[in-house]
Amino acid sequence: MTRFTTLRRPAATGLTILAVAVVYAATGRLGLLEQVVVAGAHITPLWPPTGVALAGLLLLGVRIWPGIAVGAFLVMLSLGPLSPGALAIAAGNTAGPLCSYALLRRLGFRTELDRLRDGLALVFAGAFAGMLVSSGVGSMTLLVTGGLSASEFWAAWSAWWTGDAMGVLVVAPVLLSLRTVRPPRRTGHWGWAEPVALMAATAGVTSAVTNTPLPLLFLVFPLLIWAALRTRLVGAAPCVLLMSVLTVVAATHRRGPFAGRGIVENMITVQALNGAAALTVLLLAAVVAERENTYQKLEEACATLTELVAGLTPRRPPLHREEPDGRDRGW
Repeated sequence: MTRFTTLRRPAATGLTILAVAVVYAATGRLGLLEQVVVAGAHITPLWPPTGVALAGLLLLGVRIWPGIAVGAFLVMLSLGPLSPGALAIAAGNTAGPLCSYALLRRLGFRTELDRLRDGLALVFAGAFAGMLVSSGVGSMTLLVTGGLSASEFWAAWSAWWTGDAMGVLVVAPVLLSLRTVRPPRRTGHWGWAEPVALMAATAGVTSAVTNTPLPLLFLVFPLLIWAALRTRLVGAAPCVLLMSVLTVVAATHRRGPFAGRGIVENMITVQALNGAAALTVLLLAAVVAERENTYQKLEEACATLTELVAGLTPRRPPLHREEPDGRDRGW
C-alpha cells in the first residue's frame, strides 16, 4: 500500500502541474483578446494568469511552479516565434507570482481571507509588490530588445504593472474563495438565490452603464457592497470579476463612457474603477468574516464559562424534613 501511494504521488503532482499550465495558458489567451497598445507595447488591462498562478501556489504549494513556467511559455509561443526576449518575459511572468507567494508566506497569510490583515497582505504584498517583478522584467526586456524607447518605458511599465496587479486582485480572490463554498443552508436551491441574483444584477447594471455615454460607473458599487456584506467573498468576488471583464471590454472597444477618449485616459479610468471595486469587496468581506469569527469565539467562551460556573456552584440541601410516618413536612 505504501509503495502504491509512493508511486501515485509523482503522477498526481505531474497532473496538477499540467492542469496549472493549461489553465494559465487558457486564461492568458483570453486576456490577450482585449490587449491595447500603450507606448508601443501590447498590454492587457487585466491579466488573469497572475491571479491563477498566485492562487495555485497558495492552494497547491510551491511544487506547481513548473506549471506556471510552462503556461507562460505557451502564452509567449502563441504570440509568434520564440526569442530570447520572449523567454525572458516568460521567466519574469513566472518569477512575479513566486515573489508574491514568498512575501505572503512570510507575512503568515491565510487563504481563507477571513482577517483584515490577510486582505491587506494580498493587496500590498501579493498584487502591488510582487507584480513589480513581472512588470519590471517584461518592460526592461522590451527596452533592451528595442521594443520600447526610453521615453515610453515608464508608461508601458505602469500599464503592465497595473494589469498584472488587477489580475491578482480580481481573479485570485475568486479561486481562493472556492475552498470555502458550502452547500446552501436553506431547503432546495433557494440558498443560492441571493448570490445568483446579485451576479445577475451586477452584470445588468455594468452592461447598462458601459453602453451609455454618461459617467455612471459608480452605480455598480452598491451591489458590490451588498454582496460583500451578505455573501462575503464567495459571492462578492465573482461579481467583481464579472464587472471588471465587462468594463475592460467596453474600454478597449471605446464604448459608452469610454468613447471619444484616449487609450491612456481610458486605461486609467478602468484600473481606478477595477482597483476600487476589488479593494472595497476584498477588505469589506475580510472585516465581516473577522467580525463573525470574533463573535463565534466569544459565544464559545461564554458557553464554556457558563458550564464551568455551573459545575463549581454548590447545590443547596432540600428545604424539608421527613416525619416518622414517612410524610414530608416543609419548613
